[in-house]
Amino acid sequence: MESIRVLQNIASLHFGGSQAFVMNIYNNIDREKVQFDFVVTPEERKDLYSQVEQMGGRIFVCPKYTGKNHFAYCKWWDDFFTEHPEYHVIHGHVRSTASIYLKIAKKHGLVTIAHSHSTSNGSGISAIVKDMLRLPIRHTADYLFACSDKAGRWLYGEKATKQPNYWMIPNGVDLNRFAFCEEKRQQMRQELGIAKDTFVLGHIGRLTVPKNHQFLVELFAEYHKENPNSRLLLVGDGELFGTVQQQCTQLGIRDAVIMVGSKTNTEDYYQAMDVFVFPSLWEGLPVSVVEAQANGLHCLLSDVITHDVDLTDQVKYLALANKKVWLCEVANLQRKHRIAATTENMAKLQPFDATVVAKQLQSFYLEQDERARK
Repeated sequence: MESIRVLQNIASLHFGGSQAFVMNIYNNIDREKVQFDFVVTPEERKDLYSQVEQMGGRIFVCPKYTGKNHFAYCKWWDDFFTEHPEYHVIHGHVRSTASIYLKIAKKHGLVTIAHSHSTSNGSGISAIVKDMLRLPIRHTADYLFACSDKAGRWLYGEKATKQPNYWMIPNGVDLNRFAFCEEKRQQMRQELGIAKDTFVLGHIGRLTVPKNHQFLVELFAEYHKENPNSRLLLVGDGELFGTVQQQCTQLGIRDAVIMVGSKTNTEDYYQAMDVFVFPSLWEGLPVSVVEAQANGLHCLLSDVITHDVDLTDQVKYLALANKKVWLCEVANLQRKHRIAATTENMAKLQPFDATVVAKQLQSFYLEQDERARK
């Protein structure tokens, strides 16, 4: 039997939270049974294009929705589904226009899935427009997915999360890939120019407003004054990359901050860290926090982040308003020896194992595809 094709609508195919989720599932799903194709908006960076194509996926580019092109945007989707009757299931990760493209997909007989990966639309006029567009999603989609219950309540409302068509889908992680390795730790530290006895604060995530790098850099600058044998390791790219570099220069810590950009082998960079610091302003469910726990890292998180990632004894939530508490916790962790995740903690992480999540979604996709064909 030929594999079914599930359409994944995602904003881009460069590194990010929703992309990590989809690619982890894609890597662990049986592609002889279920294949993914992608709809993305025009983009300069194409980090994951070659990987998708090597795995048998196809990539289609739709217009970016501006409001002014509403009718052209709708026509693109209508024409697309007319030209591609092979799709029976669409999994939508673009929430801002989900009420538009999922409605068109339903008209063409597809089973529709909306997926919430966040808990905020940010601020400004664009956020107001997005807030208006997200309201109908709970009534449009056949299924309402969320990476955490907090993300589900934010996008769909409390009442919708009690309905049978609501599913909380953990962000699947390849736990073995992120396990601690002392040999790899020494290798990565040597490559990055980090001495054996240097204490490293680490962060992995796109350099965007929600990740709150400004707070992180200010925190490290204060810590570094009292602890010069420390480094900040930032893995990720984004529109604020240059701004963060400039901030580091202004604070006099440029030589102590290592910014490596986006990496496909993020598992290697966790090895070089001693503590994972994640002061986000808002999040859906940060998969990097799960990865960090699998690596045995202690994690300091802002208290706005969902407790769905509080899986082990390695996580502590702190208020952003009190930087002194953050400094104290970092200092406490510097006195602890870096070790691998315990067997007990790895067992607690099993619900987030990508193989488990992929198997669940595979069964779901096959069932829904069969339903749509009838």
